[in-house]
Amino acid sequence: MGDQAERRIVVGVEGSGYAREALIWAIEEAHHREAVVEVVTCFSPTYVPAAPDLGYVPLDSFDLATEVEKMQGEVIEAALAAAEFGDEVEIRRRLKKGRPADTLMAAAAGATMLVVGNRGRGGFAGLRLGSVSQAIAHHSPCPLVIVRSGLETD
Repeated sequence: MGDQAERRIVVGVEGSGYAREALIWAIEEAHHREAVVEVVTCFSPTYVPAAPDLGYVPLDSFDLATEVEKMQGEVIEAALAAAEFGDEVEIRRRLKKGRPADTLMAAAAGATMLVVGNRGRGGFAGLRLGSVSQAIAHHSPCPLVIVRSGLETD
C-alpha cells in the first residue's frame, strides 16, 4: 500500500448467519481493494437494580466478554473457510461495549466502508431490514454495504 492511508473495511458481526454472509462478502471485497477487515462485535451487559442504596449490578452470571469473543471467533473462522480469498486478507478483531448501531458507526469513522447483514438475530422473521441496519443506513459515516443473504431462517 505504500504511502496510501490504510484501507479498512469494518464489518458488524453478532453471531447470525446474516453476519457471516456479510463477513464473507467483506473478505472478498477486501482482497480486491487491498484492505484489512476489522470485525466489530458489540455487546451490552444486562444490569438490574440490586437495592435502593446499591444501584445496579450485572445480571449476567458468566463472563460475557469471553462468550462474545468465542462467538466472534467462530463466525470469523466459518467465513474465512467459505471465502475464496480468506487466507489472503488480514482480519482484526474488536469487541466493543455499547449499542450496536452507535458503536459500529463510531468504529467505522474514517473507514473505507461499513458492512452489515440485512438482519440480525433479533426481531421478527419477516423483516427485510433489521433495526441496526436501518439506523446505520441513515447515519453511516462512510459508504455502507448491507449484504442481503436471502437466508430464510437462522
